[in-house]
Parts: sequence; C-alpha cells; structure tokens
Amino acid sequence: MGDAGMQPIRKAEVVTDTAAPAQPVTGVRIREIGTADLAAVAALLTRGFAFRSEAYWLRGLERHAARPRPAGFPVFGYCLDHGGVPVGVILLLFSTVQADDGAMIVRANVSSWYVEPPFRAFSSMLVRAATRDKSVTYFNITPAPHTWPQVEAQGFSVYCKGQIYAALALSRPQSGVTVGTFAESDVGGLTHYEADLLRAHAGWGCLSIVARDADRAYPFVFQKHRVKNVLPVYRLLYCRTIADLHRNAGNIGRFLARQGGVLVRLDANEPMRSIVGWYSDKRGRKYVKGPRPPHLGDLAFSEAALFDG
Repeated sequence: MGDAGMQPIRKAEVVTDTAAPAQPVTGVRIREIGTADLAAVAALLTRGFAFRSEAYWLRGLERHAARPRPAGFPVFGYCLDHGGVPVGVILLLFSTVQADDGAMIVRANVSSWYVEPPFRAFSSMLVRAATRDKSVTYFNITPAPHTWPQVEAQGFSVYCKGQIYAALALSRPQSGVTVGTFAESDVGGLTHYEADLLRAHAGWGCLSIVARDADRAYPFVFQKHRVKNVLPVYRLLYCRTIADLHRNAGNIGRFLARQGGVLVRLDANEPMRSIVGWYSDKRGRKYVKGPRPPHLGDLAFSEAALFDG
C-alpha cells in the first residue's frame, strides 16, 4: 500500500513507520468504539479508504450491531481517542460460532484498520489491546501481502495459504443430489445453528443454498462479486466441511451457473485434485491467533458478508 505514513493501515497491517512524530502527541488512549462514535468512525475509514463511501461502512456496522453477538465483548472494536475524537480504529467483529466438534466458541474477525498519520506511533499498542484475550480466536482474512511478516510478528499464524478459482460445473455431478436456495419451509437435516447462519447471510444479500441427497443436507453460503468489475465469481463463505464441497461440486457448479456464475473462489492450502481450477498462493492468505482456527471454507459472519454482501 505504499508509504505507511500516507496510506491507510488495513486488515491487520502492522505499521512499519513507528518513528515518533515531530511534535510529541499526548492525551491518547485506547477505548471501545461506541454507537455514538459510528459517524466519526465511518468518516475516518472513508478518509483512509477513498474507494469506500461512508454509507458502505455504516451499512456494515449497522448490520453487525443488529445481529446476536457474544456478551462481554466490544460491539465494534477499539479506537485511538485523542481529546474525545477517534483518530484511529480497528474493527473487531465478534461472533459466537460452532466449531468442528460442535462446541460454541467466540471468534473475532479482525477487520479494517486506519490510523491518522500523526498517531501511528501508537498503532502497535492498539494491536496488542485489540487481540489480548487468549480465550478468543482472532482471524484476519484480507492481509495485504507486503504486511505478512509484520502480521506474523504480532503472533498470528497462517491457516490458509491461498485460494482456488474453480470451475465446479466441470466436476461430475452426483446422482440423486438436488441443490436449491435455502427456504424456511425446509430446514430438515440442518442444525439450528446452520439454519440461523443461512437465514442471516441470505438477509445480507448472500446466496444461501442447501444440497440434499437421500440421507443428508449440506449447507453452503456464496457471495457473488465481479473480478475487475467484469467476470462474475461466487465466493464460498461457508460450508460444513470442504469435503462437502468436493462431494457436491458438480451439482453446485451447475446450480451456480444457472445463477450467472461460472467460477467459484474458495480458500485452499494446495491444488485440489477433484476440482478443476487454478490455485495461487500469491493472494488469499489468512491468519489466525487463538485456540480454535476456522476450517477452510468458513468465513461466516465475517466482513466478507457484513460489509460486502
């Protein structure tokens, strides 16, 4: 992103320009972001990210505020406060999610950061304060490649190395498998958590679908976007396991093609033999800090859905 003194700090980026300002700054403290701060936070983030509008940030923050969240954690994250005014922000999206063993755990998506240039000497302090709870799993899904070494220095480790752009429709479909949009009238085979997850993401504009065979139901959430504003791609935001995607790839690919999406973007650590696609580790790396890393294919309740859906 260029000079850290001029550009926004984003997606768990650790500031490399930590030299003290020419004039010492005093009266700075770290505190939780409150509802009364949202307009100022949106304006701050818009200054940092000129390609995003204040309405974009407010919509995502309002969606997050309106949904169920774990008690005892910040609603929006933390800010650097100078004289009662936010001059830096790190958004934390806390959720109660179901781990692979069925346990309900607290997870926080470390989302967009921005610190005004005169206050960037305090950025590392903000990182430590924001990710200090050892019972929480913090995960960062969009770190800029040039920040990876600094993210690792903050105690994060890689759980996803890259991504695949897959042509699922080229996989062989399974006989007897049907795929349809999630419907309240048919939640058979889904847990209460999965039904709530599909319902919530559909409400944010994502495509929540269920693949079914004679024995089981397989929940999935996709988000449609366009690469370079041209090529339509469906991004996988949730599946119970990646094995479920492998099993139903051909059926899902044909369903998505009818919705106008030929390619699917999904997290991966290596090429997948059973899926036709292109793997790259140049982009798509994701980091985690805490006891229960997400499995590949689980970006539920993250910024990807709340802000971009």
